[in-house]
Amino acid sequence: MSTTLLDALKRYFGFDQFREGQEAVIRAVMDGKDVLGILPTGTGKSLCYQLPARLLHGTTIVVSPLISLMVDQVKQLKAAGYKSVTALNSFMDGQEKKQVMQNLERYDLVYISPEMLQNDRLQEELCRMTIPLFVIDEAHCISQWGHEFRTDYLKLHRIIDAIGSPTVLALSATATPEVQADIMEKLHRPAMNRHIYPMDKQNISLSVEEVHSPEEKTARIVDLLSHIHAPTMIYFSSRQWAERVSVVLREKLSHRTAFYHGGMEQTDRMLVQQQFMNGQLDVICCTSAFGMGVDKKDIRLVIHFHLPSQTESFIQEIGRAGRDGKPSASLVLFTKKDHYLPQMLIQSELPEREQLDIALGYLKRREGQKIPEDESIMEQLQLSESQWNFIKYQSEESGVLIGGMVQPFPFDFESRIHALLRERWTYKQGKLTEMMTWIHHTGCRREALYSSFQDHIRPPDVPCCDVCGFSVDHLTLHGLKETPQAGSWKERLQMIFHQGHPHA
Repeated sequence: MSTTLLDALKRYFGFDQFREGQEAVIRAVMDGKDVLGILPTGTGKSLCYQLPARLLHGTTIVVSPLISLMVDQVKQLKAAGYKSVTALNSFMDGQEKKQVMQNLERYDLVYISPEMLQNDRLQEELCRMTIPLFVIDEAHCISQWGHEFRTDYLKLHRIIDAIGSPTVLALSATATPEVQADIMEKLHRPAMNRHIYPMDKQNISLSVEEVHSPEEKTARIVDLLSHIHAPTMIYFSSRQWAERVSVVLREKLSHRTAFYHGGMEQTDRMLVQQQFMNGQLDVICCTSAFGMGVDKKDIRLVIHFHLPSQTESFIQEIGRAGRDGKPSASLVLFTKKDHYLPQMLIQSELPEREQLDIALGYLKRREGQKIPEDESIMEQLQLSESQWNFIKYQSEESGVLIGGMVQPFPFDFESRIHALLRERWTYKQGKLTEMMTWIHHTGCRREALYSSFQDHIRPPDVPCCDVCGFSVDHLTLHGLKETPQAGSWKERLQMIFHQGHPHA
């Protein structure tokens, strides 16, 4: 098998050898085993299903969380000569979707969002097809997003069973043993073969600095980037701050800078991503909406202007740096008040107890009736999308909502959903506490960050962390072109979009 796989690797992808973990995962998949693969960022997780898709008979389905990620991967594969690949997503118009749906079984590899998989017509089509492999890329999203934000992730097990129970491959770069167990439980695959590899990036130095205000953070970034000329990502929890700092950097530095967040039009987001990938942007000020699956090798510095709400997200985000193995760095800037922002995010994701009681009363009064559209309910009950998704999904799972019709409440439904809400609050608060504890840790930051994910922490290839003597000011990273920024970023993006690029 090894010789055959190596021959296929060389023939289809031009590589002479596998990276760590790839061959073992692929071999298990080819043997028909369900696999949970945890491989570090930048190690080529996508090859673990792209190569089997070439070798297996039928169509491999890949559940992907972001449209930009799907589009980018499809582009890369087609540019490499692999034409039998497509994506189904909400960014496509009706005619495009219809054309892909009509020819679905002609593709070897199809990327689909979990929401698109709920389409009845698509499910009917998939049931008629030969599907040897069902992949969940970025599988930590099942645990991280599935409970509130994107509950369709928790329905994947039904789709898998409906289409004939193909081999399942779940891939992620960051998952504690607790998250691994949650992924397997939610997929209803408790006996998956687990292939877990170290995720401590040995070439990334870690640094944390306390400042007094957001303005001081901005000034620190300007000072730092004035002598560090290398591709840089700056993460924000606020869209407004991402835009604001982007403007300041453009005014004070020669770095080509743009912002990226979920409030932008899809076309604009894709254009910004394309330019950053092609080296036509130097610094990107972004929210967590950017970065997942982005395989830019030469990012040297990742700065966190705001704290993420859990260490898994932090590890994912700093893992964008140094994918070429060269020395890179992570810098966290924080103030004493910074825990309020992730706290507010948690509050927006989960309903308060009183909100839950109001929503349950609303459903009770409509027993035997069909509920309105989601947007109408969210407006009436003053709930966020995540808050309503949590209530709606639990109601569907308990049989209170069937096809949008309200059924009589089971006797223990209200107590169970309240208990689950308390459990989710406790879980999220615990994750935030872990993040804050790491920020204030007085020992080695690498050991503290990765100890929950792996038993043995490998010695770093670079200066370790600020506690162990590293200073981000000592970086001498180069690589950016010192060019003036002519025109608005949208004008430059439009020009590049129409000109195309060698990897499109």
